Amino acid sequence: CGLMDLCSAAEVLVVGAGGIGCELLKDLVLTGFSKISIIDLDTIEVSNLNRQLLFQRQHVGRPKVEVARQSALLYNPSAVITTYHDNIQSPQYDTDFFKQFSLVMNALDNKAARNHVNRMCLAADVTLVESGSAGYLGQVTVIKKGRTECYECQPKPSTKTFPGCTIRNTPSEPVHCVVWAKYLFSQLFGEPDAENDVSPEVDGETAKSTRAWVQGIHYDPALLLNKLFSTDISCLLRMEQLWTHRKPPTPLIVENLCTANSSEELSSRDNILPDQKIWSLRECVEVFIESLKVLRKQQLSVGDLTWDKDDGAAMDFVAAASNLRAHVFEIPRKSRFDIKSIAGSIIPAVATTNAIIAGLIVMEALKILAGDTSLCKSTYLPKYPNPRKQLFISCPLAPPNPKCYVCAPRPEVTLVTNVKILSVLNFQEKILKEHLGMVAPDVDIDDGKGTILISSEEGETTENLPKALIDLGVTSGTRLKADDFMQSYELMITILHRELPDDTLFTIQEGMRYSTCVAR
Repeated sequence: CGLMDLCSAAEVLVVGAGGIGCELLKDLVLTGFSKISIIDLDTIEVSNLNRQLLFQRQHVGRPKVEVARQSALLYNPSAVITTYHDNIQSPQYDTDFFKQFSLVMNALDNKAARNHVNRMCLAADVTLVESGSAGYLGQVTVIKKGRTECYECQPKPSTKTFPGCTIRNTPSEPVHCVVWAKYLFSQLFGEPDAENDVSPEVDGETAKSTRAWVQGIHYDPALLLNKLFSTDISCLLRMEQLWTHRKPPTPLIVENLCTANSSEELSSRDNILPDQKIWSLRECVEVFIESLKVLRKQQLSVGDLTWDKDDGAAMDFVAAASNLRAHVFEIPRKSRFDIKSIAGSIIPAVATTNAIIAGLIVMEALKILAGDTSLCKSTYLPKYPNPRKQLFISCPLAPPNPKCYVCAPRPEVTLVTNVKILSVLNFQEKILKEHLGMVAPDVDIDDGKGTILISSEEGETTENLPKALIDLGVTSGTRLKADDFMQSYELMITILHRELPDDTLFTIQEGMRYSTCVAR
């Protein structure tokens, strides 16, 4: 049968209905694909409208997959599009779910979900077309079990974290101030985390929690400003050892903040877009006070808040607080636009990049359905043409990495950690789930007895969680068998005990690759 018949008969899954997902769904129905399933957890936000062509203003607040389906059917009313307004990592989307599709196409924007879909496609032996974009950059590749690299064969950049002492006591970059301001938001309005308190450390101990203190003053703006940018800074200055090789901060006086000259900054220039202005100190104070009142009112109405870069008051608060702290430490202040990019780890999305990447995904899909997988390529979209004037750079698909801890015949890693300190809970959450991408791991000690360390059955091993690994017989040389039934994934972990630096929780050796986790 012809290629059009193959497209019409194939059942395909699209994971993600965002920037690439919208373009991809439109391309698929126009190409002749008529049996499409699409899954996405999100609802439409105003900030999506500049690049996600299937959505309009009246759709804000509705599930992306529902509106995407309705809009795509306008291009091809005969297509059958099944929607799932859900998380692809939910247990019901198991290997049997993935096996029903001829092809899976990723249009995701986060590493954890990509890792999961990669493992599910390997377990179901279904070909995956992986993609991504970042500004003007983009990439499309094909993943086939046993024939190509999987998504996790090569290390991916991880989100940068910062030691708590740097955030609390010695910021030196704008990003440190932004992280501090987000912590402050959580302490005042969200679910407070003692590890992320913004109060300075004094002799290794933090002062009274910010949440408890601010509740005691009933969220008074003047008193809060004085504490954050004067009293706490004076406290830091008394820690003289911090400033031996650093420039010390300068406390601000609340009265000076409130009477600061608003004309000293670029904010007086009329030819700059509002979000790209750098606020004066006085404007920072005014925005801080006004957003504090709005957020406190929301908190009293609905309970603890979650920081959202698209919430105006939340974004204003973080921008004002981070700029005030930056001024104290003589760090360059940033515009609200820049702070939003830093706070949300955002690389501005470009609609044309997404459109190009979606087209490349469909081209690879057509090769796969036609049985021409040998013709599939990894294609990269650079910001500028290369010296040969090529806008697209294609290269053959790489073979599997024999040391990959996901797709190797016998996946193994070595975990270097202090077994006297690492708790079972941190092992489960920070290593197995966060670092190694498991969803519901079971862990047995490979001691011939089948001793259970962690069970995915709720409550079965709860008593183990606070204990250190050594308390359960895990020592240097112990081998652990980690099994994630949902992902049909098994991993052998060899424990190597080491006394690590105070800021290092563990190091993992994956073949010849090493990755380190900094304790927070």
